[in-house]
Amino acid sequence: LATGPRQNDGIFYEIRTYDIKPAKMKEFLEMVNKYFHFRTAHSELVGFWYSELGAMNRVLHIWKYDNFAHRTAVRHALANDKDWQGKFISAALPLVEKQHNEVAYLVPWCQLGKPSKEGGVYEWVTFQMKPGGPALWGEAFRAAINAHINTGYTKLIGVFHTEYGLLNTVHVLWWNESPDQRAAGRHSAHEDARVVAAVRDSVRFLESQQNVLLIPLQCSPLK
Repeated sequence: LATGPRQNDGIFYEIRTYDIKPAKMKEFLEMVNKYFHFRTAHSELVGFWYSELGAMNRVLHIWKYDNFAHRTAVRHALANDKDWQGKFISAALPLVEKQHNEVAYLVPWCQLGKPSKEGGVYEWVTFQMKPGGPALWGEAFRAAINAHINTGYTKLIGVFHTEYGLLNTVHVLWWNESPDQRAAGRHSAHEDARVVAAVRDSVRFLESQQNVLLIPLQCSPLK
């Protein structure tokens, strides 16, 4: 029962998460930075990160597609790209323990943002909301997000609502200059009456949440 408004065009984002064998993480990241230009020649990469805190040996990357026909055409082209298959896929797959993907839309009130400068860190926060979709919890969730934005300590990059995968899941991508800047900002936010009130209202619809601190790779457009 994931219902409610979403962006009117067909653009969606595929969120891919890979768990890498612990002893192979360095090798995998080196291969990505070396060969990923073969993959980005086919479609737009939003960002590529590896986990630093909250998960171990994990990478996350986000791809933008115009519609599902676009994605199908890209997947077909990739299957026939000898450089991509021969130089990256054949060598990288043995390093991967687990793969997971989701299709998500930006929520209607959010545009994909960019950090104010390069060199910071990203926080990927996943909220599992009660069934009903944005029609049920959308306004309260938006108010909680805006309350954090208004504190000024963090920058919102995107809010994604799942269409395929675990439904009623919302992923929020934040950017901060450093983990310490994020920690100080969170401490201040917890003492801000506006944030406390907005969060108290939104958690009525929350089932669980988790977060991961992410570091962008060299090949990532979002750095």
